[in-house]
Amino acid sequence: MVDRYARKEMASKWTYQAKYQAWLDVEKAVVKAWGKLGKIPQEDADKIVKSAKFDIKRIDEIEAVTRHDLIAFTTSVAESLGEESRWFHYGMTSSDTIDTAVALQMKDSLVLIIEDVKMLMKSIKKRAMEHKMTLMVGRSHGIHGEPITFGLVLAIWYDEMARHLENLEQTMDIIAVGQVSGAMGNFAHAPLELEEYTCKELGLKPAPVSNQIVQRDRYARLATALALMASSIEKFAVQIRHWQRTEVYECEEYFAKGQKGSSAMPHKRNPILTENITGLARMIRAYVNPAMENVALWHERDISHSSTERFWLPDAFITSDFMLHRMNNVIANLTVYPENMMKNLNLTGGLVFSQRVLLELPLQGVSRENAYKTVQRNAMKVWEEIQQGRPTTNENGESLYLNHLLADEELRSKLSEEQIRECFNYDYYTKNVDAIFKRVFKQ
Repeated sequence: MVDRYARKEMASKWTYQAKYQAWLDVEKAVVKAWGKLGKIPQEDADKIVKSAKFDIKRIDEIEAVTRHDLIAFTTSVAESLGEESRWFHYGMTSSDTIDTAVALQMKDSLVLIIEDVKMLMKSIKKRAMEHKMTLMVGRSHGIHGEPITFGLVLAIWYDEMARHLENLEQTMDIIAVGQVSGAMGNFAHAPLELEEYTCKELGLKPAPVSNQIVQRDRYARLATALALMASSIEKFAVQIRHWQRTEVYECEEYFAKGQKGSSAMPHKRNPILTENITGLARMIRAYVNPAMENVALWHERDISHSSTERFWLPDAFITSDFMLHRMNNVIANLTVYPENMMKNLNLTGGLVFSQRVLLELPLQGVSRENAYKTVQRNAMKVWEEIQQGRPTTNENGESLYLNHLLADEELRSKLSEEQIRECFNYDYYTKNVDAIFKRVFKQ
């Protein structure tokens, strides 16, 4: 339900109705500004603001003849007015209307994206607090490394999303600009005050300088901000997909009653939501290329950019909105299996504690090279025994690695049994989690 609601709300920002309404809002703001400057009769300005309207069907009919959407729009609006229509679109060029209106659409849409990001951050934080001390194995190259906590993984995700939030908020400042500078951006037919009054009325900033368009590096900034965010969300999704693998099974997407995983294999519980997110992220990143290529237009403007913007802008926003809600749903309802996390942590018979032993030996006067040889020698024995199918613990529940270390006479000449056993204490690896959380969550 959340996904569908989000898609509908965002999609409404990019309908034909929304586009033409944004155009009309810009045109009315310009009329108000002309009235304020005393260029046109206030009575005419009031009539336009009150009565101007458009008809989408009529616009389509006119455009079929004119082959120009903005002219079709202004003609349709003129038909809803009287003689005062002569002031509608006065002193403007098409891009004054279109680019300023698109800024309104981008701004409204980015507000929703920013709200989505905050929503996702809230869910991540909640799960991070819940699993702050839930032990699991950390992996590098896909191979077991050392003990960490699930909460630390989520803290990294939260911190990453916080950077995207800051980036998106800065991007809002970049894209929320309008222009009413005329056909070549020289303000020959309108004073700068007209643009300033218009943008203030619309809640935008005037572009400091423009030619016939708002410069497309601003749009490219938006595309890259959304793509960067999508890449991080894909990272989260890929991680969850790995955790849900049968061989790992540390977390999984919530599997609802009555849900089906496969038409052929009734036992399947597939990570369909996160796989979907991976695909959506690919699409969002794909929009960066046309946005970048739109920066380089001929001279003061061509229209090679407009055809791509007609679909990458709405698609990027709608897809990002959907993806954020979907990931929020995944995180909020993620099923976590701490017992399996601990089982996997012990899967290598205590090898995850090797660095702790390594770091103790130099404290006893052993060179790092010799310490490494001693620790690795015993670790390789454990790998061999695991490959042979030996249990990773003995009858007393002690790990294979601990047994080998305790039996190593060279090691025992440097470390006591108590010192070796202390190296296998999980508390050593969680002692700074609270401090890390204070850094990340500012608490």
